[in-house]
Amino acid sequence: MSIEEKIQQIQTNVAVTCERAGRDPKSVKLIVVTKTAPTPAILEVLRLGLCDFGENRVQHLKQVADEVADFQAAHAEDGHTPPKVNWHMIGHLQRNKVRQTLKICNTIHSVDTLRLAEEINTQAHKLGVHTNILLQVNCSGEAQKYGCPVGAAIHLAEQFHTMPNLRLVGLMTMAPLTKDTDRVRACFRRAREIFDEIKGERIAGAKFKHLSMGMSQDYEIAIEEGATLLRIGSAIFA
Repeated sequence: MSIEEKIQQIQTNVAVTCERAGRDPKSVKLIVVTKTAPTPAILEVLRLGLCDFGENRVQHLKQVADEVADFQAAHAEDGHTPPKVNWHMIGHLQRNKVRQTLKICNTIHSVDTLRLAEEINTQAHKLGVHTNILLQVNCSGEAQKYGCPVGAAIHLAEQFHTMPNLRLVGLMTMAPLTKDTDRVRACFRRAREIFDEIKGERIAGAKFKHLSMGMSQDYEIAIEEGATLLRIGSAIFA
């Protein structure tokens, strides 16, 4: 299948799953994960009209973002290339890489400690920007995964919400890499429960509306459990 056919298949799957779950397909956004993709393939996705891209590593983010920007500038008049790309940092972020990241990304999905949030807030203030962040929660309980413990999520959300240059817009989680769909669903369901509790307690503001969960192997389950942001790479590029 071509990249275009793969994207069409994903979009069809999203629509069918949303219908099954009683959801509007427009409530689900596809974030194209670029970490293993060659630049020509990424540019093809851009030409197809998708403009939300996610990256795991800051060094690769800068390289790819520069190449995409050069392509946009060269094709600004063709009527097919989106003029704006929204970059999402979806991987673990070290505090010493925050400033570089903020110069490119408008959303960071992987904020899982108070110290990281404080650094993002400090650098955002220096740059004169307000940054969208998601609180990453380790709903699977796996020791090798990043994310704050489930029991700390509410308190961290309260702290994040007080920082003037941050906008807490949702939660992010990663399900275990397993064929056991019950374990995957339980992880996503736990994230949705925490999301609903934060929203119900009015801990965050009106912009708190996103659940970033679901990747190439499990995005349909994630949609059924309330995902609004899907992080999909291999299903497009592999």
